[in-house]
Amino acid sequence: MAVTQQALYEELSGDLHLSWSEAELPEKERTKHVHRLHPYLGKFVPQLVEALLGRYVRPGGRVLDPFAGSGTTLVQSLESGYDAVGVDVASFNCLLMRVKIGRVEIPGLESEVHDVLARLGETPVRPRGYVGEWYAPRAAAQLLHFRALIEDYEHADVLRVVLARAARSARLTTHFDLEFPKAPQRDQYWCHKHRRTCRPVQEANKFLARYLLDTLERLREFERLRDGAHEAVVVHGDAREIVIGEGFDAVITSPPYPGLIDYHEQHRYAYELLGLDDRRERELGAAALGASRDALAAYVVGISDVLRRCAATLEPGAPLAIVVNDRRALYPEILERSGLRLLDRLERHVNRRTGRRSGEYFESVLVAVRER
Repeated sequence: MAVTQQALYEELSGDLHLSWSEAELPEKERTKHVHRLHPYLGKFVPQLVEALLGRYVRPGGRVLDPFAGSGTTLVQSLESGYDAVGVDVASFNCLLMRVKIGRVEIPGLESEVHDVLARLGETPVRPRGYVGEWYAPRAAAQLLHFRALIEDYEHADVLRVVLARAARSARLTTHFDLEFPKAPQRDQYWCHKHRRTCRPVQEANKFLARYLLDTLERLREFERLRDGAHEAVVVHGDAREIVIGEGFDAVITSPPYPGLIDYHEQHRYAYELLGLDDRRERELGAAALGASRDALAAYVVGISDVLRRCAATLEPGAPLAIVVNDRRALYPEILERSGLRLLDRLERHVNRRTGRRSGEYFESVLVAVRER
């Protein structure tokens, strides 16, 4: 008989509750307000950040995330009453974060959203390259029309995120494989998600309309919840090189896993449609490098460099909370190379992985401090 989640959680080490069942923490709560402005492949839920902030950071303190991703640490810091700085090498991640944490004049955004809704249409431009390959002609024409409208509006970056989200949904791919499509799907197919025969998406305006309104409501909700006395800053760059500053009260981060996900390729539609700066060659643990011995050695060096630099920005005795799935046992060496001492290791069960992936999944929260 399979072990229940309650029994499973009782066996996990540590006195800080970090595992939640689906009943305790449904997807709607894991993706509350701006956390779902755009889907992002990751397990770093805001409730985990909230627990770590409450446990390890002084009230009103300042937090650093050198692998900020979609901005979970920054958003939750603002909701919980902390200042935060997030660093990421991927320009799409930085765009998404800035839209999530930016202060928005909601009546003005609402007016612009309804104006854009009235202007949805199609462009006569014939798409080429990626857009021509991955989208049905009508969907491509609608996405390109929307893109041409963006610069007319004050909240252009919000509209860019809406365009990216709609472009993700409107690709010529199966409904059950939006995360890792290998090739355009042009014919009807048996859909594992809907349990019936489906056809690839042919148009994009329905997604643009839906996400315009959804984005407005999510930003409106976050404006009500955020602590107006605190700020978050996004830095686009390589955390191994940039000057971050000092005076932080904690690092809370979830580094990329080696050889698993290429976040630039994952969001290729956004890079192509928005003309974003592609720095995938700087991405630590890039999937293109795989998990060879040399790639893992480079990963250890790179993560160590980042953590060592981050530790130097902290107030004396301040902790680093590093969320990892260290199945290759790389982090003992990483911590040693970083000049860090492990204080605690908390284990958590990750509830309900996304897409068609399944099976039990666990990760650790490594709590460390800088060696004196």
